[in-house]
Amino acid sequence: MKKITAAIFLLAAGFFLLMPGWGAAKQHNVYVIPIQNDVEKGLYAFLDRAISTAEENGADLIVFEMNTPGGAVDAARDIGNRIARTDTRTVTFVHSWAISAGSYIALHTDEIYMAPNAVMGAAAVIDQSGNTAGEKAESMWLAAMEGAAKKSGRDPEIAKAMASGKVDLPALKEKGKLLTLEADQALKVGYSEGTVKDIDELLAKVGMPDAKVHTVETTFAESLARIITNPVVIPILLTIASLGLVLEMYTPGFGIPGFMGLTALLLFFYGHYVAGLAGYEALLLFVLGLILIAAEFFVAGGILGILGAAAVVGSMLLAGQNVVHMATSLAIALLLAAIFMIILVKVFGKRMKLFKKFILTDSTSTESGYVSNVNRLELIGKKGIAVTPLRPSGTVIIDEERIDVVAEGSFIEKNTDVKVVKVEGSRIVVRPVQGMDKKEETN
Repeated sequence: MKKITAAIFLLAAGFFLLMPGWGAAKQHNVYVIPIQNDVEKGLYAFLDRAISTAEENGADLIVFEMNTPGGAVDAARDIGNRIARTDTRTVTFVHSWAISAGSYIALHTDEIYMAPNAVMGAAAVIDQSGNTAGEKAESMWLAAMEGAAKKSGRDPEIAKAMASGKVDLPALKEKGKLLTLEADQALKVGYSEGTVKDIDELLAKVGMPDAKVHTVETTFAESLARIITNPVVIPILLTIASLGLVLEMYTPGFGIPGFMGLTALLLFFYGHYVAGLAGYEALLLFVLGLILIAAEFFVAGGILGILGAAAVVGSMLLAGQNVVHMATSLAIALLLAAIFMIILVKVFGKRMKLFKKFILTDSTSTESGYVSNVNRLELIGKKGIAVTPLRPSGTVIIDEERIDVVAEGSFIEKNTDVKVVKVEGSRIVVRPVQGMDKKEETN
């Protein structure tokens, strides 16, 4: 009996030795996702993929490492909604800035931690001109900030003070100013769970000091999409496309300007496709527009060209989430392209060899030895015979030379004797000799 007990004991000991992790605490799985630079639709596409990756791999915690000056309101709204949909515990670590749209995104996470020198707030809605947006947009944004604060259990008045200078909080800010919280202020008013210097200290605070950390990086395609979908970059890209295609119209064959224009357009659609803005319908409409424009070179009338241009413009409007912003970008691009064309032709056209290849700078003037046509004044008064009916134009022979002429009257029969009475450039006018002689006898 003792031997059996000893054998069981040894087997159990061996089993536990072969499984050293038995009974040990589970290692936590943490995903760190950066939110850097401007908030735009390209960032949303990256965050959506990153959050989905963390969810699929059973993450215990998602940390958004934030350093952003803000950005597009619609992109921030979509990002906030995406964070709110995940069941995984979320934390924002404000490494430096969580300004404007960044503060709105941070309010959608379960917890917020800030670095000692970090700031959060100043979340007013700004239009494309850099001015505070209208009352309607401000009211919408105030409601959005208030709702985000309530959802995370924070004081909504502080969130509203971040978005509008009209909200009075004398203990935290001057009247008429936007509220921006430093790390110690955020901790004091409950907008931060703690002040930490780095991710390691944050993980210790949340009870996961030995967690396995995975950092999600943007792919090249996502990085390119973030650049291309930036509201500042879009007009520049469309200007390059417009300028390149206009120059190509005045260049024989297909050259650098056309390649430059098409590349800019392809980059535009590629970035918006990766960001999830442009679907197949926008791409198909764009291709159809190019086909119609190309067909215009072979079919006269101009209708195909107009339809093609309309299809290309429509595809761009369809690719942008906000039609008004995209239309504004297109208008700016066309205006800049027109200005650049004028500058290139007027200022550089006669100085640069490149432009001399496709810009006509010479004139065919008489001083340069050019003659538009020969003025046959020596034919006035000469007689000939019509070798074709003149209806009123036709051909006569004068001094054994075939000459195209125009009858002074409405019709002259073939084999009628005629006389040249007038020469106007290439127009030679004749009259029947018999009728002219009778007229002269009457006079």
